[in-house]
Amino acid sequence: MTDRTKLEPLGRPLIRLALVVIVGGVAPLVDTTVVNVALHTIGAEFGVGADAIQWVSTGYLLALAATVPVTTWASDRFGTRRTWITGLALFLIGSGMCALAWGFGALLTFRVVQGVGAGIMLPLLQTILVRAAGPDRTGRVLTIVMLVSTIAPIAGPLVGGAIVNAGDWRWVFVINVPICLAAVLLALRYVTGDPAQPRKRLDVPGVLLLSGGTTALLYALSNAASHSTDSTARIWMPLVVGVVLTGAFVGWSLVRGAAAAIPVSLFGDRGFSAVNAVLFLTGLALYGALFLIPLYFQQERGLTALTAGAILALQGLGSLLTRWVGSVVDRIGARLIAMVGIVLCAAATIPFAIATTHTSYVLLGIALVVRGGALSAVNIAITAHAFVGLSRDQVPAGSATVRLVQQLGGSAGTALLATILTGTATTAALVGFHTAFAWSVVLTIAALVPCALIPRRKHQGPAL
Repeated sequence: MTDRTKLEPLGRPLIRLALVVIVGGVAPLVDTTVVNVALHTIGAEFGVGADAIQWVSTGYLLALAATVPVTTWASDRFGTRRTWITGLALFLIGSGMCALAWGFGALLTFRVVQGVGAGIMLPLLQTILVRAAGPDRTGRVLTIVMLVSTIAPIAGPLVGGAIVNAGDWRWVFVINVPICLAAVLLALRYVTGDPAQPRKRLDVPGVLLLSGGTTALLYALSNAASHSTDSTARIWMPLVVGVVLTGAFVGWSLVRGAAAAIPVSLFGDRGFSAVNAVLFLTGLALYGALFLIPLYFQQERGLTALTAGAILALQGLGSLLTRWVGSVVDRIGARLIAMVGIVLCAAATIPFAIATTHTSYVLLGIALVVRGGALSAVNIAITAHAFVGLSRDQVPAGSATVRLVQQLGGSAGTALLATILTGTATTAALVGFHTAFAWSVVLTIAALVPCALIPRRKHQGPAL
């Protein structure tokens, strides 16, 4: 183990590799929130209602979730470099064709292509960096990824709003093309990846069960806050199907062992299980509040969407203040950082749970900075710890698991808090906001329970 008082330098090659993959990773990380801002304009151009236009986001999300389990096998079968470039190419093609879409059906089709590309890229981004970093540099190199991951959903509405206000909605897709093209060229030059394993077989039943299960769950969650009269078909049936398929996958994975699409045996490690529980709850806290905060500023304070997005960007500023966390995690482990961050995040959410229409913008701005920094610190710490103790061969499955858990947590957070907001705002909208933010505080604090199960100090993991 490297001496904790003197960390091994990241080195220029690793820093360069991190920057190269981040160039490609930033496009899918920002895409959802950028496109969401343009949905109203897109619907008006194609003459479709709210129920149909939401599929521009839902179709992308479901394609992403369905693809993630396949990525574990593909990165081994074809090598991480080739698979990464394939994901970039699919996202590039999907983005370009979305910009050229001649009808609503065509747009949905190409959004699915985008989602497949994103489902390949997002888990691979972590796999490439964790394998290159080794156990003693993981925390610091993942700091770069986590900062971008935290800032992306905040910057997205600003970018999308500026594009829609300034010109054609198609530019929200056009901007991905030069980014992905540059990322492909950089990957060809600097991403070496791992050798392919031609004999690696795809666990088809496992992929079908897990992809179907997570897709059904995400579909149910995406509809949970809607006021549809057909809640049985849109919420309860897919929810039950998702639970059944996911449960069946767990049983299948236990039978298949290491040959499963994602080995459930990974959760036999207490630290890995605890980290994923924290990731789910912090994903809920991040994305649930990202839904609530702009609504509060628009509905209760009368701000425009762009102004509310600009205020929310203060949370991204807070994230930038946590660049030091990775080196601390590499020295002492994740537990202390994560627990302190969770407490600070909950405390910084309280002002919104008691805010009125006259609460100081300065107070709320400071709360957003603290909240952003705290969430970023937690995500950096626990994501780095997720890979402690995993062998090199287990890293792709670990990356896929982390991505799926974060995706489910984010979707559950948005659905739950949106349902609480609409269900409690019976006498006044402000009452609904108070209740929803109070639940956000409670659920954030709940993350302390699994966090306490994370080992106090980082132990030596296998050489990656």
